[in-house]
Amino acid sequence: MSKKEIDIEIDRLTNSIENSVTGEVFDTKVVRLGKTDKKEIKPAEWLFEWEEEISLSDREVYKLVTVNNPKIIHGMLCLEDKSDHIFIHLVESANFNKGTNKIYFGVAGNLFAFACKVSFEKGNEGYVAFDS
Repeated sequence: MSKKEIDIEIDRLTNSIENSVTGEVFDTKVVRLGKTDKKEIKPAEWLFEWEEEISLSDREVYKLVTVNNPKIIHGMLCLEDKSDHIFIHLVESANFNKGTNKIYFGVAGNLFAFACKVSFEKGNEGYVAFDS
């Protein structure tokens, strides 16, 4: 499979989330967070300590947002390049996207597909690993 074909397949899994009530689909993007972006994270809204993850130089933290409303974070992901695969340290959906009453479907799938895409882009054939 060529890189273009891989990108098309992953894009089918990513780039949108669906409202669980209305079925409306919203285009998304995954954006890397840097140390200056810590203020965007409200610790009380997250189970994991994302501000700490952003501070670690060997890791990259990303947020999933909708294209039309990039101020609302729907989920977050922390990755590390292990040279032969991507290691997922943390992945979390926002509180309003968890459980049976979640507002949007597809947040976790978007984040995992993005990790696979990063792995492909780094020449690791899509290999990812994580501890549950």
